[in-house]
Amino acid sequence: MYLRQSKQKRADGREITYLQLAENVWDATKGRSQAQIVFNCGRADDPEVIERLRRLAKSILRRCSPEAIVADDPGWRLVCAWPYGDVHALQAVWQRLGIDVIVRAQAHGRRFGFEMERALFALVANRACAPASKLYCHEQWLKEDVHIEGTQGLALHQLYRAMDFLEANKAAIEQAIFFQVADLLSLDVEIVFYDTTSLHFEIDDEDKGDDAGQMRGSDAAGAKRYVAPRKRGYSKNGRGDAPQIVVGLAVTRDGFPVRHWVFPGNTVDVTTVAQVKEDLKGWQLTRCLFVGDAGMVSQANFQALAKGGGKYLMAMPMRRGDEVTEAVLSRPGRYRKIADNLEVKEVVVGDGERRRRYAVCFNPQEARRQRAHRDERIRELEAELACLADQDEGGHSKRVCALRSSTRYGRLLKETKRGLAIDRQAIAELERFDGKFVVHSNDDTLTAEDMALGYKQQQRVEEAWRTMKGGLRMRPVFHWAPHRIHAHIAITVLSLLLERVIEHACQDTWRNVRDDLKRIQLAQLSSPNGTVWQVTEP
Repeated sequence: MYLRQSKQKRADGREITYLQLAENVWDATKGRSQAQIVFNCGRADDPEVIERLRRLAKSILRRCSPEAIVADDPGWRLVCAWPYGDVHALQAVWQRLGIDVIVRAQAHGRRFGFEMERALFALVANRACAPASKLYCHEQWLKEDVHIEGTQGLALHQLYRAMDFLEANKAAIEQAIFFQVADLLSLDVEIVFYDTTSLHFEIDDEDKGDDAGQMRGSDAAGAKRYVAPRKRGYSKNGRGDAPQIVVGLAVTRDGFPVRHWVFPGNTVDVTTVAQVKEDLKGWQLTRCLFVGDAGMVSQANFQALAKGGGKYLMAMPMRRGDEVTEAVLSRPGRYRKIADNLEVKEVVVGDGERRRRYAVCFNPQEARRQRAHRDERIRELEAELACLADQDEGGHSKRVCALRSSTRYGRLLKETKRGLAIDRQAIAELERFDGKFVVHSNDDTLTAEDMALGYKQQQRVEEAWRTMKGGLRMRPVFHWAPHRIHAHIAITVLSLLLERVIEHACQDTWRNVRDDLKRIQLAQLSSPNGTVWQVTEP
């Protein structure tokens, strides 16, 4: 059976081509085979006819593996095969969210010499499927490992040009994507969770910048001015010896990224809140309850977040002598059980409009874990101190100094006339905080239970950081120019968005979904009549 063309010439001189499914049938009386029409498909210039034939061809190819076709007919040759399912899923989500349309709209009217949207998608898909350097993406991944339509002719400098384009138009693209995703997926944006993390670089020298401490990005990236980004500061991943940047991220309660920020490495968390609040203005976030951790607590931040009727929910630091430890934790009252691992009581400090509402949260399971962990450290300390006494290592020996400066044991020790001893008063003080955390909000519509459960969802940001640093490999960062560093973070956040949409739809992790989808292969077959592309069965 084969596809046959028949042509008819009309009176006006036009020639019409018809497509037919035919097969050769042997005619015994004539002693030869004759073509028998099985089905008249229609005119060759009819788009509906072409679409029906395309669907028919796909259904036929799903029943025939490339190996079987090649084995049956030596005229067919398997050229290559690539993993296809994961890239196809990312492409489908990219188009469903309208990101391709948004990027093309930003690039409209500009002559880049290549398809900007295809280059950006290649960078985002590479970060989700095989995260590595941009050089690896161009030299290995795009050329050998995958087949993405429209990316075959991309050069390395065009990928870097796409990064510059993204950085130059990041604010408009990010906002347009958020509105599109919020409308399409009906996102709950009443609560926005915000947190920061640090990202270190394997270098020794910090960025200096000009006399004002600023650096200029390239013209292609918008010629923006940046505060010198790579600075030493407080590292959240234990690399205080290396220059770093600070990355801020706001997500919804479902873990979808809303917006991100890049700050210099010496930025303190508490100083970022005012800019985040200002940048989210006009994003139509309905009532927008801002949720942050204890590192962002300051009176100035509370005032900035409360401007214009803004609402916030913040975890409070528990320091000796402050209002939380003296007036809140010491307030008597009965806890209300919400779950096996959460009990809550409400505490109000002050009167009238200046009153402050707190929710004291207690986790019995965490309290038992912390108590057992501290008891283990005390037993280790007792054995260590007994060893020091037996060897008469008093004064300021190396072992004594190491114990005093240890982050594990230092808080449990004190100096006495006889040398080091376990500080029982410090241990009793620590026992007050076992399994407890305190949250504070200016939203009177929230009950104490709402405050506790709302803050516990802050783990959505922590999950995003784990994904970006783990699966998406946000570091190591191979860029040194500030605009490229910012673009690299933006590409990672876009990959996170695509992953979250897929995870939300499949109710499974992207890693598991990706491994399953990679079993679907795209094969390129060469036949006597041309090239055939086939996708294997899922």
